[in-house]
Amino acid sequence: MTGGAVDILVACGSGIATSSVAAEAVKKICEENGIPANVHKGVISNLVSMAKNNDIVITTSKYTKDLGKPVIMGFGLISGIGADAISKRIVEECKGVMEANK
Repeated sequence: MTGGAVDILVACGSGIATSSVAAEAVKKICEENGIPANVHKGVISNLVSMAKNNDIVITTSKYTKDLGKPVIMGFGLISGIGADAISKRIVEECKGVMEANK
């Protein structure tokens, strides 16, 4: 957390298209739930190094390596399939980070 905000990394294959759409969805979810968040975009190939500076990682493709922090499969934020469940998990993980850093 930086400045009381949850740092969230949204990553896709290229760091351009799907991560941009997903990042906007994550910002909206956080705003609607009163969660201060800094949302960053990145690429899967740099995930290990970029994840170090973030509290939560959201990917638009399958990622199975342990990063030592919550990793959420977020493609449903783009496709709409399971978006409510993904939104709920994002909110829960953010609240957990905020509670742990009080």
